Amino acid sequence: MIVPFRTDQVCYPDSDGEPMADNTLQFDWIAILKWNADAYLASNPSAFVAGDHLIYPVENEPDTRLAPDVYVAFGRPKGYRGSYRVWEEDGIFPQVIFEVWSPNNRYKPMRKKFEFYERYGAEEYYILYPEFPAHAEGWTRKEGRLVEIESMDGWVSKRLGFRFALSAGQLAVFGPDGRELRRPDEIAAERDAERARAEAEAKRAESAEQRAARLAAKLRELGLDPDAT
Repeated sequence: MIVPFRTDQVCYPDSDGEPMADNTLQFDWIAILKWNADAYLASNPSAFVAGDHLIYPVENEPDTRLAPDVYVAFGRPKGYRGSYRVWEEDGIFPQVIFEVWSPNNRYKPMRKKFEFYERYGAEEYYILYPEFPAHAEGWTRKEGRLVEIESMDGWVSKRLGFRFALSAGQLAVFGPDGRELRRPDEIAAERDAERARAEAEAKRAESAEQRAARLAAKLRELGLDPDAT
């Protein structure tokens, strides 16, 4: 059966045509935040993490949309989405939003982003400034509004457990386990190093077992029972 094309269907594009990042430093921070959020929330089936991904908060309003650099939606399952449509996600707007500042950002568009996140329900909103002197700004929801966090140095995200640290013009973010967030290549290198250590330990254990077996065989040749106490 041929299904006729409906001209009254609303189109929600999966892309806004904007670049994901303006430079490599901004991209690195976006990747660090996205990959680490994924890693720390890997065991939570109801935590969806996305980067440069359009959020549509209102049905039938395709022009009302934004694509945060990184966001986390708790209470929503992992899995593929072309875009995040709040009315299809049990009405849950992503609770944690990250934007990474680039030299091309301007105050007016960033203010509109803030108003969008405040209006539609973000609980935590962070802007990271990676250029020296690096720093961060943050807001948390109180009484229906996003209220600025007085000091980001030492601040811990209530939802993610990420801790922000500022020192000598440098910005660092630490995970819930106290370790600094790592680049994807650093995570891979650490994984490979752990695997190599495990393999070396297994070889050492195997060698020790083989030496014990040879000694036991030698004792038996001499008429001794290696299992005798």
